[in-house]
Parts: sequence; C-alpha cells; structure tokens
Amino acid sequence: MRVSKLFAKPIKKGKTYESKNATFLINGGFIDQVMAGAYTFLPLGTRVLHKIEKIVREEMDKIGQEIFMPAIVPKQLWEDTNRLEKVDVLFKASGANAGSIAKNDTEYILNSTHEEVVTPLAKQFNVSYRDLPFGLYQIQSKFRNEPRAKSGILRGREFRMKDLYSFHASEEDLQRYYHDEAKQGYIETFKRLGLGEDTVIALASGGDFTEDFSHEFQTRCEAGEDMIFYSKQKDIYYNREVTPSKAPLVDTKEEMKDRKDVHGEGVIGVEDLQKHLGITADKSIKTLIYETDKKEIIAVAVRGDYDVNEEKVRKVLGCKTLTLATPETIKKVTGAEVGYAGILGLPAEVRLLVDEALEHVVNFETGANKTDYHTVNANWGRDIEKPEKFYDLKVAKDGDLDPESGEAYEVFKAAEVGNIFPLNTKFSDAIGYMYTAEDGTAKPVYMGCYGIGTSRVMGVLAEKYNDDKGVIWPIQVAPYHVHLVGIDLQDDEIKAKAEKIYEELAKQGIEVLYDDRVESRAGEKFADADMIGIPVRLVVSKRTGEQVEYKLRAEKESSLLNTDEAYTKIKELLKNI
Repeated sequence: MRVSKLFAKPIKKGKTYESKNATFLINGGFIDQVMAGAYTFLPLGTRVLHKIEKIVREEMDKIGQEIFMPAIVPKQLWEDTNRLEKVDVLFKASGANAGSIAKNDTEYILNSTHEEVVTPLAKQFNVSYRDLPFGLYQIQSKFRNEPRAKSGILRGREFRMKDLYSFHASEEDLQRYYHDEAKQGYIETFKRLGLGEDTVIALASGGDFTEDFSHEFQTRCEAGEDMIFYSKQKDIYYNREVTPSKAPLVDTKEEMKDRKDVHGEGVIGVEDLQKHLGITADKSIKTLIYETDKKEIIAVAVRGDYDVNEEKVRKVLGCKTLTLATPETIKKVTGAEVGYAGILGLPAEVRLLVDEALEHVVNFETGANKTDYHTVNANWGRDIEKPEKFYDLKVAKDGDLDPESGEAYEVFKAAEVGNIFPLNTKFSDAIGYMYTAEDGTAKPVYMGCYGIGTSRVMGVLAEKYNDDKGVIWPIQVAPYHVHLVGIDLQDDEIKAKAEKIYEELAKQGIEVLYDDRVESRAGEKFADADMIGIPVRLVVSKRTGEQVEYKLRAEKESSLLNTDEAYTKIKELLKNI
C-alpha cells in the first residue's frame, strides 16, 4: 500500500483523549469516533482487527466450528430464557419513523450475547448422544447499552467479539472441555497476540449462570477497569468482586464511651458523617436493608470504609436474588427514612449479617433507626448482642488480607480481554434442549460459553505497547510488517531504488506500507511512521546511498544495511508470528 493512496492518514497535532488507546488509535488513523461507544475502523485499524481475529479464529478452529448468527433477533427468544427484563444492557430495534412502522411495527433485540440464538440452533440439529460434545463459535458485532461508554474501544456500545458455545452430555465432560480445551486454547491465543506474559486467569463471579466461579483473562493495564487481587502463597488471582477479604486489625485498646444519639439532619454519607461526628470511616457502620426471593428482610452491616458485596451476601443466604428494600419497607422495618438504618433495635424478624471487619471495633457509629439521628459509641455486648458468627460481606480493597493465608494481596489494575463461563443447564432447560442418551432416555445438555473481545484486545494492545509518539504494534498484529520511507524522491534514481525495494518486499510476501509522497518533508514522514507504529522502518534517501536505514519502532538506534541483509532480518522477525 502506498501512503499517497491511503485513506485516513495520521492526524497532525490531534486531540488528547481520556485514554491512550483513543488518543493513539484516532490520531494514528486507525479508528474514527462516530459517537460515544461507536467507531469506524479505518483501513489501518481494520487490518489490525483482522489480524487479531485471524489468530483467534485459528485457535478456535481447534476446538469448535465457525458459524455466523444474526445480530438482530425476535424479542421472543429473550422471553423464552426469562432474560428480557433481567439483562440491563439490551438495545431494542424497531421502525424509526411512521413509514417504517407501517411496514413492520415489530420490536427486535440487538444481541449483547448469543445464548438465545445458539441454543435453539443446536437443539434443531444435534439431539443424540452421538452428536455430543461439540462447539460452535462466531466473530460478531455485539451491542450493549453501556451507561457511559468510555476508555476508547475498551468499553463501547458496539464492539467485536468472539463467542464460542460448547454442548456436552454431562457436567464432567463440560469441565473437561472447559479446562483442558477452552482454557488452554485461550492461553495460547493470548500468547500469540502478544499479551501472554501480562495476562492472568482470575476467578470471577458466575453471575446467574452458575454457583461456580467463572474465569476471566485479565491483562495488566493501568487503563483497565478491574482490580485484581493476587494471593502469592496460593498462586490464585481474584477479580475484586469475588475476592475473599479479611480487613487488617484496627486498634481496639480504647475504653468504652457513653453511647448517645446525635442529631444530623440530612447527614447520611460516610464522608459527611466523618465531618459531622468527628470520627474515622473505620468507626462507622454502613447498614443496608435487602429483600430476598424468599421474601426475607435482611440487614447487612459493613464498616463505613467498605461497600457491601451483594454476591457474597447472596451466597451466605443461599438465595437466588437479592434486592435493596424499598423506602417504604425500610421505614416499616426501621421506623426511619432511608439513610438512618442501623443495627440497634431491629425487629426480631429481620436477620442481621455483620461483616468480619466489625468484630473488634470499639465505640462504633451506627444509624439510630430514627430519622436525622445517628448513634455513636455503641459497643458489642453492652449495647447489642455480639453475633455468633461474622461473615465476609464486603468488596475487597487494597491492603486487605487473604483470610486463609493472612498475607496481604498484591493488587493491580487490569483489562478483561476474555472470559469463560460454565453455563451448565441454564439455557438448555429454558428452551427444553435434551439429548437422547444411549439407553433411549432424555437427558439435559450441559453448556459452556467462552468470549474474547477482539476489538477490546486491539485497545489493550494500544494501551500497553506505545511511547509518546504513538503505538508500537507487535509484528503479528501490525497493519503492515515494514514501513518503507522514501526521502528525496524528487531524485529519479532514489525514487527508482525505493520502488524496487517496495516491489521486492511485496514479492517476498512481506507486507509493506510505502510512503511515496514526494512533497512531504522527512520529519513529517518519520512522525507519521511513529504514529502508525509498524515494527520495522526502512529509509531510502541520498544519505543511505546503496544501502537502506533499518530501524525497529521499539528501539532508538538505526543501522545501515544492504538490502539483502535487511530482508534477512525482517524474515527472522516474521518467523515468530
């Protein structure tokens, strides 16, 4: 490709965006923002995305067969699985004007995921034990109504994703495929993409799919939205949402003080309480009132410097759903408006769960269960019976300890690039997908799902591999292998030499972007080359004579080589793809 013919060249003095990947990819001519969360992939960006997906496709072909499902589907499919009202990121599609609605007034769903499509598809074709196991995957655009699309292509409302679904005759076979084939296939995929060394497998919530952990492939990245907690002693990584957490002990040597209620109209936030009462956050109690699917009323208490982890609470209770109580229920239970609930004097029918970080706190603050009032200097034993058992109910934070080993976690930010879920029989049960066993009986089909965000991977690569000039692409996903820069092209002899090198590189199967612009200055061409980030730069000019200047994008130094030497070095690099 000649730069003179390239659509969408790098932007000189472009804007700086909130994330590195947006800044480098937009200014480098890889993507163009249409709106928040939606991007056009330009020729350079499309080449990178295709190379990422080629690697993903090659690895997924080892464990599944590729299909291509529709992005738009009837609402009925989501109603069949009882997820239409539960998945809170769904987009609907319908006629945009009166004329269109007159032709067809049906509402459709833009898929955020494809379990609703692939499960009926599998049921239609594979119903015998002889058909199992099998895997189906696609690379497709997904749509999610993110409340705030941000971080460039790390979080979008439309994005590219590879999703694979596996089908099995037993849970044992699902687990075999999940760990031995899918997980190992993902490890190899991220290794080939250039992310292997910095990508870890973290335990994560199974959501409403399963009580088991799911597994996330998390790449260390300062722009990532996830906090990963690593237990070195156990060699286990956890997503923050499921991290077992023990708070470091606080000083408990002080004497008990007299309990009293303090007026504080409108004072309900932890920071406001600290200022109003003159206390630290670790002396306050945050009490939330919940209702379960069993119609139980639950009070959950955590230290003021923590948040409630609803997933942990749900597992302690063994309930399917947990929702915050309505203001009306809270007032009925506590006698107070929202914001003043506390652990003292709750009705007997309200079950109280207390986080372990509160076990040794002395002279703590709690809502007084009276509007505009808080109780200070409350204590276990004297003012309220100390619970027989304390639980881990909090969202972990930096400095917390692994409850089993007692060691402090290593904590780092990461970006999720892939995940795998054991779905078990959730979706096959919902649509009645059974298989006929060898003995003629009908048995449930077990499923797993496995996702990789291919456009997200592109953003993570841009976040990780860059300098102040632009992206530095790993050669296996770079838009081209070589950036050939012609300087002094007004000279016919120099131009002929550059053209010959361009043709020879292409002849040898080396992908090359040739900056053939005659009027552009050398500095402009070099700046563009740095912004585009192709791994190898070759320069042909009067200064290079019969040789070429060879430079790696990731290195500062360059060298003069004859063309054969340059071709040999490039081919050595390509051996690693």
